[in-house]
Amino acid sequence: MAFAPAPRASVSDHVFGQLRDAIVSGRYRPDETLPGERELAAAFAVNRHAVREALRRLQQLGLVRVSQGGATRVLDWRVHAGLDLALSLARSGDVLPVATLVRDMLEMRACVGIDAARLCAERGDTAVVAALVRAAEDYGSLAPDLDRMAEANIAIWRLVVRGSGNTAYQLAFNSLVAGTFAVGDVPPDTRTAELLDVAGHRRLAAAIASGQGAAAARHARALLTAPVTTPTTPTTPTTGREARA
Repeated sequence: MAFAPAPRASVSDHVFGQLRDAIVSGRYRPDETLPGERELAAAFAVNRHAVREALRRLQQLGLVRVSQGGATRVLDWRVHAGLDLALSLARSGDVLPVATLVRDMLEMRACVGIDAARLCAERGDTAVVAALVRAAEDYGSLAPDLDRMAEANIAIWRLVVRGSGNTAYQLAFNSLVAGTFAVGDVPPDTRTAELLDVAGHRRLAAAIASGQGAAAARHARALLTAPVTTPTTPTTPTTGREARA
């Protein structure tokens, strides 16, 4: 397989990115063996240290396994990779070759958010819950600016997840919001039903503050499963939107 020679800047990143994309796209199949370090170094016109560093990063993502003797075997990313792979691709402007990935990540976000809301209501720290209530009260003042509301929405959910006391949820949340859900561009305009539901955010905060776990989960579900719409075109004015209060 022919590879483009690496630019002088970020040589290891270049090697890593091309090998990663070749594996994720299926050009290298699971259980195939990558070329050796010497061959890869020649193909990329780099030194073996840069290749070795790139292979180390691929192994950390769960894309390859370096076996005894130095052979590097390709792994099935659907079995071995985690959210770090999606984040790595989002940072490079690429996404996984899965047509439904944005939908899938939004569904995961909903699952985490719904249960985190329940847990936050049941065991949330008093200071965190108070901050959440204030954030929900201030949220409506940002309407109808969807970009600012999207930022405030993340801040609200960060408090909910923090209040849940679940470290795994916190780490998953960080991955989900990094790089715009870590899967590519999800414009705020696609989430108008969720973002403009000011009353829904207040109901969620109120249920959490009153310790009503089931109600908090219900309000979280209503927000996080709101229809994802087609982005508003540039010719459609945003000032005409009204927040539901």
